[in-house]
Amino acid sequence: MNTLQEARDQVLHQIQQACEQAGRDVQAVQLLAVSKTHPSEMLREMHGAGQRAFGENYLQEALDKIEALKDLSIEWHFIGHVQRNKTKHLAEKFDWVHGVDRLIIAERLSSQRESALAPLNICLQVNIDGQETKDGCEPNEVSDLVAQISKLPNLRLRGLMVIPAPENTGAFADAKTLFEQVKGQHAHPDDWDTLSMGMSSDMADAIAAGSTMVRVGTALFGARDYSKQA
Repeated sequence: MNTLQEARDQVLHQIQQACEQAGRDVQAVQLLAVSKTHPSEMLREMHGAGQRAFGENYLQEALDKIEALKDLSIEWHFIGHVQRNKTKHLAEKFDWVHGVDRLIIAERLSSQRESALAPLNICLQVNIDGQETKDGCEPNEVSDLVAQISKLPNLRLRGLMVIPAPENTGAFADAKTLFEQVKGQHAHPDDWDTLSMGMSSDMADAIAAGSTMVRVGTALFGARDYSKQA
């Protein structure tokens, strides 16, 4: 067994343990492999180990990987900050975009998504604990944004994405509360099914709070070498 296979199996085991401790079905939590700065060859190997969903933060690097790995069946997630001038590539090439925090971004993604493609899955990024250095809309803006974005064609609004400050595990519970509040108001409650939170260091706490998607990089691929970033 190769090291990437072992790493993935270990992470899946940790997810299973966290779900058992929280009394949750392990099938309710998806593993998103955060592959930024890692070469296409590693993604191909991780795909061979059974991983299908990969998350990228840097657009040009991601586009290069999408081209290099186009022979594989991969669900591509963009989890970085969404800049207005980059939405066309996101709308054309990705299956999910997690960093939407403004209506103008959602409108551009909707208008630039080909109607022949499946709707683009969207998560609203929320600055759940008011960090000055973090992107994301304010919690009190979420309800209005959901109402507006839900009306846009070519998008499927799936839920929320949060990145709390390190050690602030209480923010996970706040995000879950907000998620449930909005679900009660949502125009398409069957689509509102994704709470993207938790990373390598805190995924057990996130799962205990109700995360449905954990974004794991270091525990799968090892430490990142940013000097090789595309």
